[in-house]
Amino acid sequence: MSTGGVGQIIASLLREVPDFPEPGIQFKDLTPVLADARGLAEVSEAIAEIARGADLVAGVDARGFLLGGAVAMKLGIGVLAVRKGGKLPPPVHSETYSLEYGTATLEVPADGIDLAGRSIVVIDDVLATGGTLAATNKLLIAAGANVTGAVVMLELAALGGRAVLEPFPVTSLYTV
Repeated sequence: MSTGGVGQIIASLLREVPDFPEPGIQFKDLTPVLADARGLAEVSEAIAEIARGADLVAGVDARGFLLGGAVAMKLGIGVLAVRKGGKLPPPVHSETYSLEYGTATLEVPADGIDLAGRSIVVIDDVLATGGTLAATNKLLIAAGANVTGAVVMLELAALGGRAVLEPFPVTSLYTV
């Protein structure tokens, strides 16, 4: 499944790496898509069309930063970096969530950026189990934002992340 021609571009540039990061995992590497001028332009344009009307885009650490910056430039709006815990100076809004083997924390600044009532679209590279996007959504809503949806380049449908996020709207440019 894909969203038009951009899905075909992602599929053609996606690199599959067997047994990474551990045996039995078929890693989907999106780095070649981002490194290709046409790939980056097409993905950024597709996401910008979906995010049109937002006051701000939020790019999730780390590849979401790259996509978020490109999309924000196309739309003439700002980008908010949703960082991994401990990377921002205090004060911060934070959200800790469960991973398969432990926990992780995401943060956004609590000072200097007023998120109250702002319409935000979240941008990330991959939707897998949904934990990161769910935590990002919860974090931004707690900070006062109006999160209108999320966009990912790639969705790994077999991992069921979309179900975790319901009814939160998520658009995937390419689904495997």
